[in-house]
Amino acid sequence: MTYCVGIITKEGLILASDSRTNAGYDQVNVCRKMHTFVRPGERMFTVLTSGSLSLTQSAITLLRKSFEKGEGLAQADTLYAAARVLGDCVRQVSEMDRAALERDEFNFNINLLLGGQVGTERPGLYLIYPQGNPISATEDSPYLQLGECKYGRPILDRGVTYEETTLTDAAKYALLSFDSTMRSNVTVGPPIDLLMYRNNTLRIDGYRRFTAFDPELQDIHNRWEQALRRAVEELPAIRFDPQPAPATG
Repeated sequence: MTYCVGIITKEGLILASDSRTNAGYDQVNVCRKMHTFVRPGERMFTVLTSGSLSLTQSAITLLRKSFEKGEGLAQADTLYAAARVLGDCVRQVSEMDRAALERDEFNFNINLLLGGQVGTERPGLYLIYPQGNPISATEDSPYLQLGECKYGRPILDRGVTYEETTLTDAAKYALLSFDSTMRSNVTVGPPIDLLMYRNNTLRIDGYRRFTAFDPELQDIHNRWEQALRRAVEELPAIRFDPQPAPATG
């Protein structure tokens, strides 16, 4: 399973991904799901991947080869155009592999998150579906997720706003979203890759890779659990009636 999240605020972008590709009693595989495509001063793209590892690796390989040749993402003049490049790449992989997969009853499963900026255009955040079509994050909905979304969503819904959330706080929300997800689903796990991008720098402004025993990650986990318990204890006591009200009707 996978969990990836991208958050956009008026200051820039936070992108984060786990690294677990297979989880069980006998085997845990680790593979990086965050991929960057940067030409400093010109463009910065980060792609997060979810789905079948063979399919996502094929897509990233095709994107990387075209980028290095000055094509594809290297030519996109807007972030929307870059999202369309990713969509075309997904469809190319589909043409190569979908029929064989579905013949053996495997789903064509690939989703991508794209965050970044081209030139003077505002930064943006897109999700690309298995059919190749993109959807954009907005100021009203300033984050997008891939994979195991439900456990990490409540903290984002309650805390993140486009106008008021700083990049520093957005990074904390991203890690707390991962903390909730990993606590409830063993198929999502570290290392966690975390990337910060500030508007108009057209480079990567900060990057961390958190292992399972990273002391800072453990400190955030412990402080968050303690803060939650304190918050519950400080809520007013629930008032109970002496007995249930009689049924009517």
